[in-house]
Amino acid sequence: MRTSLKLVALLSAALFYACTGNTQDQQSKKTDGKLSSADTIRTVNLTDAQWKAKLTPEQYNVLREKGTDRPFTNKYWLHHEKGVYSCAACKQELFTSDMKFDTDCGWPGFDKELAGGRIKQIKDNSFGMERIEIVCAKCGSHLGHLFDDGPTLTGLRYCVNSTSIGFTPKDVKTDNSTNGCEEG
Repeated sequence: MRTSLKLVALLSAALFYACTGNTQDQQSKKTDGKLSSADTIRTVNLTDAQWKAKLTPEQYNVLREKGTDRPFTNKYWLHHEKGVYSCAACKQELFTSDMKFDTDCGWPGFDKELAGGRIKQIKDNSFGMERIEIVCAKCGSHLGHLFDDGPTLTGLRYCVNSTSIGFTPKDVKTDNSTNGCEEG
């Protein structure tokens, strides 16, 4: 079953491509045929100056310049309240507290995302590593990285910067969909 989960994750990664937050760039990349169904999400296109005015300097660094929170010190790493986590830049809902688990890596970890193509995956070979970057499909903001070493049934770990998300407390009804991941 672990092999089929990895295959699903690999196939999902192959279907997603970079979201730059720039409609013109997206149009030029469509010739590859690699954009996902998430492209039907209404995108937010702001200039750098607009993003700088909207975000704090720390948020701008993480969300727009692909910065990283310091491990073990960020706001949502050991956060256990029930609710929904959203993109800090555009407020699109991304994860629920039911998808979150405690990690030893120092950043918030989620084992799946909300359905609907809200997150895009991009191959990332920076710093001499092979990783999958995750970005908000609506605004193209950097969220963190996706790894296949998660401790839950999905086998996935969405390693997310606290700076890139916001939290809304609420009673969360568990989404029984697996979003492409087999469970049980």
